[in-house]
Amino acid sequence: MFNDIGALELVTLVVLAVLIFGPDKLPKVIQDISGFIRKVRDFSDSAKRDIRDELGPEFKDFEFEDLNPKTFIRKQLDNEDLGMKDIRNGFDMRKEMAEVTDAVNGSGSAASASASASAASSGPELTKGGGADLEKKPTRLTKDEPPPFDSDAT
Repeated sequence: MFNDIGALELVTLVVLAVLIFGPDKLPKVIQDISGFIRKVRDFSDSAKRDIRDELGPEFKDFEFEDLNPKTFIRKQLDNEDLGMKDIRNGFDMRKEMAEVTDAVNGSGSAASASASASAASSGPELTKGGGADLEKKPTRLTKDEPPPFDSDAT
């Protein structure tokens, strides 16, 4: 529960507790706080037990820590049945981002240029300027010029 508290912080807390409550009342305060923590833990364990009982036998190995999204994703990525490690290791994010950036900036490879040219010649133009605008080469905007407004996109 308090894994990240160091020795200096613990000593500081003890000194503050002695100064605030005094040496006479400190044992009673510590006893009250530990009793409160014990009651909260018992309540939490009871609630977890009730939830597991209500979920039924198919959720007997359910852990509440798995509800944390980071834990869930980490657990699923480590699962060998899904083959996620092979997918993760075979995916080069920098290469993919470079390809996407090149395609967006218009400096893509000849394959992407030929694919867009074939799509432009074979497909009919879309209404409301949707397809025709995509086939045009992007123009550079000046510093003070606002970007074009597309009412269909908003």
